[in-house]
Amino acid sequence: MSERDLVRVGRVGRPHGIDGAFFVEDASEAEERFARGARLHVEGAVAEVVDSKRGAGGRRVIRLDRAVARGAELLVPRAELPEPEEDAYYVFQLVGLRVEEEGGRELGLVQDVENLPANDALVLDGGLLLPLVDACVLAVDLDAGRIVVARGFADAE
Repeated sequence: MSERDLVRVGRVGRPHGIDGAFFVEDASEAEERFARGARLHVEGAVAEVVDSKRGAGGRRVIRLDRAVARGAELLVPRAELPEPEEDAYYVFQLVGLRVEEEGGRELGLVQDVENLPANDALVLDGGLLLPLVDACVLAVDLDAGRIVVARGFADAE
């Protein structure tokens, strides 16, 4: 399976205890991804979750059937992901899209989506953060590869 067929659902974080368990950084909100028996692609091979619980602060803690390096990405096949609800998107669908202000002014490309306390935000290649709220994001067109945002959320030229 190629890298483009896989989607990141977390990253191996700091150890939790002495049995090989670790905190999952940037963990998917889908509980089933880290349930006991779930299979994840890590460091080019499949690993099985043999223990899963919540640690300090409610953060996900898992142990796999083999040792993995801290910082390694935890991946699942795209084909296993459920279709998102209407007007909902996976981060991988948004990354790389062109962002333009209504009226056509180009603002940049989506580099990432950051989970902030008030709401998620689009992180553009020029460093601009745009809130993922209805008042800002007017349209997402995956087929055209673009997102249209309302005026007033980016600095004037």
